[in-house]
Amino acid sequence: MSFKEDNLIQYKTFEFALSIIKFYTICKSQNEYILSKQILRCGTSIGANVEEAIVAQSKKDFISKLSIANKEARETKYWLKLYQSSNLIQIEVDSYLKEIESIINILTKIIKTSSENL
Repeated sequence: MSFKEDNLIQYKTFEFALSIIKFYTICKSQNEYILSKQILRCGTSIGANVEEAIVAQSKKDFISKLSIANKEARETKYWLKLYQSSNLIQIEVDSYLKEIESIINILTKIIKTSSENL
């Protein structure tokens, strides 16, 4: 998939979705099927909502789509923290948490800036 060189959030959310797919595969290999479906759903939908925002019909639509992406990112962070605290699977989640925090910060900044310029 090709991205605009200057669209960091598009790139980061796509790469994060790929990493979440790998995370899901690891979960399944460790016989964890319940929570992994949740994290797969929300972790991959962040980028899908960013893609929708890129072709938004208006500034309000753009903000709305990115707000949904931000909510999905926060949900993903929740599931990652749950995995971290529960020791349900044997996988280090710190790098995933660091990346999702970066994505949340970028999305929040874009939404704030766009709302101020509305």
